[in-house]
Amino acid sequence: MRRLLISAAMILLASGSASAQGPLDDIAYDSAGEFSFVRVQFDTYGAGRGFRGFFGDGGQPWSIDFPDADKNFLRGVSRLTNVRVMQEPIVLRFDDDRIFDYPFLYMLEVGQQGGINLSELEKHNLREYLLRGGFLLIDDFWGTRQWDAFYASFSQVFPDREIIELKPDHEIFHTYYDLDGPKMIPALGRDDSRGEQDIDVASNHAILDDDGRVMVLINWNSDMGDGWEHTYHPYYPTRYANTAYQLGINYLIYAMTH
Repeated sequence: MRRLLISAAMILLASGSASAQGPLDDIAYDSAGEFSFVRVQFDTYGAGRGFRGFFGDGGQPWSIDFPDADKNFLRGVSRLTNVRVMQEPIVLRFDDDRIFDYPFLYMLEVGQQGGINLSELEKHNLREYLLRGGFLLIDDFWGTRQWDAFYASFSQVFPDREIIELKPDHEIFHTYYDLDGPKMIPALGRDDSRGEQDIDVASNHAILDDDGRVMVLINWNSDMGDGWEHTYHPYYPTRYANTAYQLGINYLIYAMTH
């Protein structure tokens, strides 16, 4: 039976800015790195029912911002910490036992197309993964309609555990960068004055284990993935990219040290 391997990260501040902007050939990748960025592939209830447009013809919500966001976040982690990173991102499903080899999983757009559709094996594996010490970061979904779609499905993973809101003084906001709580990170072409749907404030929610450790971090009404993806885009404000890296690195360091 595989054990979830959690490595404790030795932290070293490498830059005063959280942006990963700059040359790409000076990043120290490590073929035996401590951190691999693993994105979760998942099905939705609306897949194959004529959804087009934003996701493209045949596209799926799980693949938004891929692979640029994933690669840029790896660059940021390498540049801004001394966590050794693997160069290429990985895509896995919850029913793949290889998830137990990685301490940090990322998924996004969980409220689109009717919400995520998890099989019994996926729900079982995810419960086991989290209870063994794994960490799941959920990013980039907006408004009450998407929350309701997400909650209807995801609450089946831990029907006996409450989803709580994290306050700004929670240690996850102060693990590496000292932040004053959640931040709204907008998509390209938007700003942080209002949300994409009916809520104009970003918030972080969590599912905790029996010891109070955050197992699932839910980044609602904010889009870190766009901040990472558009790091080098000339029309994407640097302050949003900086915040995306600050939050993401805080969550990563928390996951690797708890």
